[in-house]
Amino acid sequence: MRNIGVAAHVDAGKTTLTERMLFYTGASHKIGEVHDGAAHMDWMAEEQQHGITITAAVTKAPWRAHVLQVVDTPGHVDFTIEVERSMRVLDGVIIVLDGVRGVEPQTETVWRQRCRFGLPVLFFVNKMDRPGADFARCLKAIEAKLGVTPVALTVPVFDEQGQAAHAVVHLLHRTLIRFGGEQGETLAIEPCPEPLWQRYAGLHETLLLAAADADEALADQVLGGEEPDAADVIAALRKGTLAGTLFPCLGGSALRNVGVQPLLDAAVDLLPAPLDRPPALARRPDGGTEDLVLGAAGPFAALVFKVQLWDGRRHCFVRVYRNRLQPGDRVSFVAPDGQTVTEQVARIFDTDAGRKQRLDGAEPGQIVLLAGLRHAGTGDTLCDPDHPLLLERIDARQPVLSLAIEPGAGTDEARLLEALDKVIQEDPTLAVAEDADTGQRLLRGMGELHLQIVLERLAREFGVGVRSGRPAVASRESITAEASTGFLYTSPPSPDSKHPELTAGVTVQVRPAARGAGNRLELEPAVLPAGAALTAEQHDALRRGLTQGLAAGPLQAAPVADVVVSVAGVELFGAQSTPDALAAAAARALGKALAAAAPCVLQPVMRVDVVVPEDNLGSVLGDLQQRQAVIQSTDTSDGTAAVVCEAALAKLLGYATELRSLTHGRGQFSMQFARFDVIAAA
Repeated sequence: MRNIGVAAHVDAGKTTLTERMLFYTGASHKIGEVHDGAAHMDWMAEEQQHGITITAAVTKAPWRAHVLQVVDTPGHVDFTIEVERSMRVLDGVIIVLDGVRGVEPQTETVWRQRCRFGLPVLFFVNKMDRPGADFARCLKAIEAKLGVTPVALTVPVFDEQGQAAHAVVHLLHRTLIRFGGEQGETLAIEPCPEPLWQRYAGLHETLLLAAADADEALADQVLGGEEPDAADVIAALRKGTLAGTLFPCLGGSALRNVGVQPLLDAAVDLLPAPLDRPPALARRPDGGTEDLVLGAAGPFAALVFKVQLWDGRRHCFVRVYRNRLQPGDRVSFVAPDGQTVTEQVARIFDTDAGRKQRLDGAEPGQIVLLAGLRHAGTGDTLCDPDHPLLLERIDARQPVLSLAIEPGAGTDEARLLEALDKVIQEDPTLAVAEDADTGQRLLRGMGELHLQIVLERLAREFGVGVRSGRPAVASRESITAEASTGFLYTSPPSPDSKHPELTAGVTVQVRPAARGAGNRLELEPAVLPAGAALTAEQHDALRRGLTQGLAAGPLQAAPVADVVVSVAGVELFGAQSTPDALAAAAARALGKALAAAAPCVLQPVMRVDVVVPEDNLGSVLGDLQQRQAVIQSTDTSDGTAAVVCEAALAKLLGYATELRSLTHGRGQFSMQFARFDVIAAA
């Protein structure tokens, strides 16, 4: 088995590649095209309508007596949580590059996610049939931007006019592979003609040297000028790929049906089986840890990496790590609030994009769909009720854009709230809150497209009409100076004496931290009267009070960020200084200190990458400068200009429409969150 993901920048051709993988392995009887809205893996109505992947889809494909369990992930940064949680349970990843654009911004984001989980990688340089595509330039871009040296395994062949022919040279086997038939399903393999081979002999040498670096046994043969056995080279390449020191790179064109079968071979030969991956580290409730070795031995353990509504019912995608799971089994998990919950698995399904098929059980290493779990959510560890464990949870990014919403005509409040609750269970990057000033309900997400897709799903899946206002940017607050204030909290006794008098004093100092550093609490106060000391409960109460105080700043009641808070002193008054009194005093003292420390509002700043025709560069740069963007680099090649800049998210609302207008529909852009920062007034 190979659990592999396909990931890339938006529009690099991930889903098109996955469609070919399914067709050539026999898992699908026809090729569905993304531009026709017929891709097998883009099964949601919104994916077919917008022509992009929104949700990670799981399917299986047989190849050379192996089962490839393939996850097609979104490329748009608004849906990056889908990539994050998919990579958490995968064993290897195929990163797809555009042969013209090379390493793009979201490619770098995907790469960072891959690095976090230490996944072995294959690169596939796609779209090599397009004018301006350059395989060698893509290899250099991988080295320059991702900091690793790729090793070419197959290279697309070009004819005399510079057009990509329907063939690749396999550098290891020294063969020319032609792709024929109506859909590239017929392979004609022949020895590579000598004049053509001379072009790629240097890359062949590089491949052998990389294999020799991974396996000392090959070094003497390669350095001695001998041609080692292909099976030995593949074993060495696999060893280096699994160790994360070697990164094979293949070229082709998924749309033109070129180079996909050698990629499938490489996935089987070079990417890890589940047993090849190192054990996962799990925590026990007693504070100890244990290695979770994948296999049948030991109590059951699995990770929920995604919740999805299927036919209106709640289902959980899980990766099984240890032992076997059957319908009717009881499983436990520790919820984020620390409570242990036990539930019963009703049914187990195998999935094929938008279809599911019942299974009798789930084995170690499998990714399956479970029905019947009402409370388990993304990041929960399912385990044997008698052997509780906790795997590392899946981090969800905080929303940066909000939309005021209210029920549309014919939709009542209760139906809207019920539908929102179901959608939020699926997507941890969504949130619903209430504006404290206006009382409006706010839907918060990762970007305009993200929120638009949610509103479309509410209408289609739940029949819930929603009216929405203009998008509003989520802000934070911070401080620009130091301040120190004290507060004496007193609460007189109630007339019936049921509630005694409460008194506590707290002095708090605040100072700004570096942007993006987060908040830090320092709780080592001087305690009065002399000789008194804080109990553990009082210490926790101080922390609770400061956390409450940081939840709403003095300017806009937005969360406070990048502040160092020190509790300088605490004054206790015997039994009157209860934990609640200390928490209240700490929160009020912090509020006064923040107000006195020159507070400021922080806006989300985005990194923006714009690709436009070179003829339109001047007008696009002028528009970006009007939006107070800070231009970081401009690069032109082959009639195309690429601009990298930073700009406040508030200035970029509606930018997609403006860019289409400036470039007559030929420009595109992507953006991702960089940091919260102070934005100077225009």
